[in-house]
Amino acid sequence: MTSTSPVPAGASPQRRDLPGPSPVDSGAVEQGRVRFPPWRGEADRPAGDPVAPLAPDKRVGFAVVGLGRLSLEQILPAFGASRLARPVALVSGSPEKLKVVAQQYGIAAGDCHGYDGFERLRDNPAVQAIYLVLPNALHREFTERAAAIGLHVLCEKPLATSAADARAMVDACSRAGVRLMVAYRIQYQPHHVRARGWVRDQTFGRLVGIQSVNVQTVHANAAQQWRHKQALAGGGALPDIGLYCLNTARFVSGEEPREVYAQIHTPQGDDRFAEVEQTVSFMLRFPSGLIANCFTSYGAREDKAQRLNFAEAAVDMPDAFAYEGQRLFIGRLRNGAAVRDEVVLPHANQFSCEIDHFADCVRNGKPPRTPGEEGLRDQVLIERIYASAAEGRRLPAADL
Repeated sequence: MTSTSPVPAGASPQRRDLPGPSPVDSGAVEQGRVRFPPWRGEADRPAGDPVAPLAPDKRVGFAVVGLGRLSLEQILPAFGASRLARPVALVSGSPEKLKVVAQQYGIAAGDCHGYDGFERLRDNPAVQAIYLVLPNALHREFTERAAAIGLHVLCEKPLATSAADARAMVDACSRAGVRLMVAYRIQYQPHHVRARGWVRDQTFGRLVGIQSVNVQTVHANAAQQWRHKQALAGGGALPDIGLYCLNTARFVSGEEPREVYAQIHTPQGDDRFAEVEQTVSFMLRFPSGLIANCFTSYGAREDKAQRLNFAEAAVDMPDAFAYEGQRLFIGRLRNGAAVRDEVVLPHANQFSCEIDHFADCVRNGKPPRTPGEEGLRDQVLIERIYASAAEGRRLPAADL
């Protein structure tokens, strides 16, 4: 019979006639985590430390509110790569989805609620925060309900469908003493963080221009989708995918625009765009003289590219706004020749990064990098962009 007894602590599983492992191979425990000495040569990228997640019962417990595509395709799977957070409850209007998803993620049936039972979340001490993934027009209601029962809120973008609602959400969380963060995943994505550092440090001189494109097509059934209903979405391509162009330009540049100009096109006779716009082209002018030209549409084949034009280099970021696949190319002059280099960065799940950031804020009482005020600023700018297109002229960017 083969023994299945574990190896006693301190014993080596190797044969006695073979050398034991060295500290280089076995590593050592330092401050509650395992670390290894370098093992690759200096010409290679260094290996990072092993992932050191918190024990499950130490992680921040989230209730995921809404079980649509984004929750099931991106957010819930991202908890699998999270180090600081875990899903512990679900809220949905579909009992069938609640049952299936709860089984998939090991969530007890008693921790699954309909929207009318949302307040029962306060009876579960494991729930400390919610990830709000409902249609935009419902963000204010459920943020205020969460704040009223003492839960922190990670809210999908856009924060709301109006600046007034966004401001009310910020105020409600402030009064309740809970954190409010907007899920601007791009601000936690390594390639964009690196680009922001280049702008801040003037690595390639002054940032002169940004060219930003976020377009995709929509299905023939789009008229049935909530994103194409004004009352639920608050707009079309602009608040959905154009928001990435807007927020990323603000993030990467480190500046706030002082002027906007926009034009909108919506095809006539297309039921998919009976309530919301198809295409928006908008310009942002910043105090430094930087100009960002942004283009977003539901009518063009998928393209999510960004170009940063510096005084001394052009930085291209294909798939800049995609869920994965970001790349970073630098075009410049070297030794009299034009070269194009790629900066290769480790992959990181954008949703896991933002979830862990918020969990760290909850655990340690820190303000998030993308607080509710960040979403409010974008909502004010979205309203100015719509106004510019309607009036056909440049408009100053309004203050909060």
